[in-house]
Order: sequence, then C-alpha cells, then structure tokens
Amino acid sequence: MQNDPIAPVLILDNIHKSFSGKPAVRGVSLTVEKGQIVGFLGPNGAGKTTTLRMALGLIKQDEGEISLFGSAPGTAAFGRVGFLPEERGLYAKMKARDAITHIACLNGLARKEALRRADEMLERYGLGDARHKKIKTLSKGMAQKVQLIASIAHDPEFLILDEPFSGLDPVNQKLLEDMVREIAARGRTIIFSTHVMEHAERLCDKIVLISGGRKIFDGDTKQALAYAPRRLLIEVTGPKAKQILSKAASEITQDGASYTLVLKPKVEAHHVLEQCVKNKLKLVRFEPEKASLHEAFVVLVAQHADTGDAS
Repeated sequence: MQNDPIAPVLILDNIHKSFSGKPAVRGVSLTVEKGQIVGFLGPNGAGKTTTLRMALGLIKQDEGEISLFGSAPGTAAFGRVGFLPEERGLYAKMKARDAITHIACLNGLARKEALRRADEMLERYGLGDARHKKIKTLSKGMAQKVQLIASIAHDPEFLILDEPFSGLDPVNQKLLEDMVREIAARGRTIIFSTHVMEHAERLCDKIVLISGGRKIFDGDTKQALAYAPRRLLIEVTGPKAKQILSKAASEITQDGASYTLVLKPKVEAHHVLEQCVKNKLKLVRFEPEKASLHEAFVVLVAQHADTGDAS
C-alpha cells in the first residue's frame, strides 16, 4: 500500500484525543486523496491543530488509527511531508536564505542543493532581494512567505499548513493563496486549516468542517453551500407584492419597496421571477445573493448543537 500511487495520502479513522481529561478531538475521520487541496475548517479551539499534529505523529492519539502514506506517522514519511506550524518558528537572527536552507537540510536535502533551492525559490516568489536580510527585519507577510518556502524547499509530496493566512493583510493573503495554487498545480497534495471560510471557497477541492472536536461536514464546496440560506434581494412594486413574494420565502424582510427573501428549500430564484411576471409586478431590482461557506458553517454548527453533537 505504501507504494500504491493512487492510495490516499492520509487516512484518519475515528481519532480521539483528550488533554487532562478534556476532549479535544472526538471521533474524527477523514481521507486526503493524492493531488487534493483540502480545507480543514472550524473556529479557533475546534481541534484543528491537535488533529494535524496527530496526523504528523507529533502527538499520539488516544484512540483510532492514522495512516500517512500507508503507514503509521513516523520516519517512513521523512522528507515526503512539509509542515507549516501555526506557531511560526524561524530564527529571528538568521538570514532568509540560511533559514530556508537549514529547514531543507533537516528535511533531508544536501546543503549544496538546499542552498540552490533556497535561492531559486526566493526569486520565484518575489523575495530575491530579501535573501540576505535577517528574519527579524522582514515584514510579517514576508517572514510568513519565507517560512512557507522553508516548508516546501525539499519538494514534499504532501504539505500541511496550519492557519497559514493568520495575521496577514489581504494583499499577503492573496500572495499566499497564489503560492498554494502554484504548489498544487505541480501535483502536490495540500491540507490547510483555517477559521476563515473564504480561503477554502477559493482554493479547495474538498472541505472538512470541525466544531467542538467533532467533524460535522466532509464534502466539496458545492455540497457545503447547499446548507447556506439562499437569499434573494428584490425591489418591486404592485398590488399584494409582499403577499406574493411571501409564498416563496421561509423568511422575508421589507424596507419600503425592497425585500430580502430567504428562499424555501425547493424554490429557485427563477420561480420568484415567474411569479412577479405572472402577477404583473414592476421589477426594479432582482438580485440573487451568492451563498457563503461561512453561513453554511453557521447552519451546520447549529444543527449539530441542537442534536448534542457539538457539545
């Protein structure tokens, strides 16, 4: 199984972990297939970091099984995994080039090749001028890019990023997203944790939502968005407009001639449009609102809280 090119890169099977008797991860199972970008999503304290550390073998699970490249996490995966921890760990007084080289050597590269890759990747990602600058003199965004480069300089097959966008301004978040896409385009497998759903919407083939230490969703973005309220913004005039629109809505709010509808499960926006035309209502604005992964997550968390699954 270890050499099977189509075998999953990572399998977690009913993983549990507690600290001082307090559950942190409760029965999480997930599979990461080769070549996927997987978003591991949830609020702060949901258990994301603990789960990723167990996947790497940095901490031991209390229950359940973990398979990384077909074996238990350990030395068998040495050099095949790149890890960007949530707590950034570059030496502040080390130069950017030397920091990347140091981490690459720890991941199995010879020093000469590590230096070559450090120089090549600093240029590729727009940091060539910073190669001889100390980490402590770099902006947070630049330092974060250097640490990401350090985690991929040995060209790992599988990249695990723990909150890679945390603390970055929108410009540097976009740069980091571009780096993730470029890495994935080379056929590498990536899982990243985040509590900001927009990154997952833009990047991921698959998302896993976790809350209170439990997995509450596992699927693609389209499947997750199906849980989000579907809103329609409409400005319309005519007799009994609100009464007509209410038939299509589970919720409706009004501000003058403007209405916001939360559509009923089997109602589509074009159904509302057809009713407006049929009833000769005058349309000024008709704007379906894009569903958000954040709203889907809120709904899923509420559903599981109601059943006691996220307690």
